[in-house]
Amino acid sequence: MKTTKVAVLATLVVLLAGAALTIRGMADDTPLPQAGQVAPGFTLPSQDGSNISLDSFRGKWVVLYFYPKDMTTGCTIEAHNFQQDIAKYQQLDAVVVGVSVDSTDSHKEFCAKEGLSFKLLSDQDKKVVAQYGSMGDHMGIKMAKRNTFLIDPQGKIVQVWTGVNPSQHSEQVLAALNGFEKK
Repeated sequence: MKTTKVAVLATLVVLLAGAALTIRGMADDTPLPQAGQVAPGFTLPSQDGSNISLDSFRGKWVVLYFYPKDMTTGCTIEAHNFQQDIAKYQQLDAVVVGVSVDSTDSHKEFCAKEGLSFKLLSDQDKKVVAQYGSMGDHMGIKMAKRNTFLIDPQGKIVQVWTGVNPSQHSEQVLAALNGFEKK
């Protein structure tokens, strides 16, 4: 009898763990848009309260980067490096746009605290993050993964980076942009 109870309990644990992994995987397995595809369109609110559409940047290069959370170490390093290089991006006719699931108020505070001048967009509904295959799960909390999409002036994705290193990423994006500009 005792062996049967243990076997039933072990089976339940395995089934529950499998179900949890399946549910978690369903939320996180949206495929990433790939180079060569048209970038999925969206409109999201920015830190200043204005609605920003991807289409509004047509004719410019767009560095669309997804990041987990305002005011955390890695995200602050990544944002500082993009800000430090903003003049280089402008010389290449490129804009930098960050997206996370944080609120516009959080973005406003982050920009003020860290001296950020580029747009940070709020995707609290997590629809755009999911559309770009960038939904992550950190201890049960849904947030953006650290992924970046380089979008050309015609609106096509030309390069994708996943799981980036925040301290080197701006340099990588600039190198890619310079390569595309020379073609």
